[in-house]
Amino acid sequence: MKILMVCLGNICRSPLAHGILEHLAKENGLDWEIDSAGTGSWHIGHKPDRRSIAVAKSYGVDISSQRARQFEINDFDRYDFIFVMDENNYKDVIALAKSQEEKNKVKLFIPNGVVPDPYWDDTQFDPVYHMIYEQCQKLIESLTKKN
Repeated sequence: MKILMVCLGNICRSPLAHGILEHLAKENGLDWEIDSAGTGSWHIGHKPDRRSIAVAKSYGVDISSQRARQFEINDFDRYDFIFVMDENNYKDVIALAKSQEEKNKVKLFIPNGVVPDPYWDDTQFDPVYHMIYEQCQKLIESLTKKN
């Protein structure tokens, strides 16, 4: 299974989702390939936000080796699922899809919901971590039931 997590800059939410899902997949013996990307290009090549690194580390997840990259059209071919953190990310990614098959790969990470961007509020990194962790657990459960 190949899964891509997408947010705006690929420094806060999607690196957390990438790291948490990768961590949980390994714990569950799943041979999944997980990556993350941003819809914007501002942070290409940068490490995740220091606050994302810190909150992940406090729960035993190391995301410090990740580097931000921008979503690419060929990601539709590379990944089975593309999970986006909010409606704007969804619109941006869907706009790049060339077929219904590609559009079908794109889903909100939290069905009928959004993962708030903690970038502007230091107090939101811990709640966002827990929100993502809980959804990653649900994702593993739902995707392993299908196989």
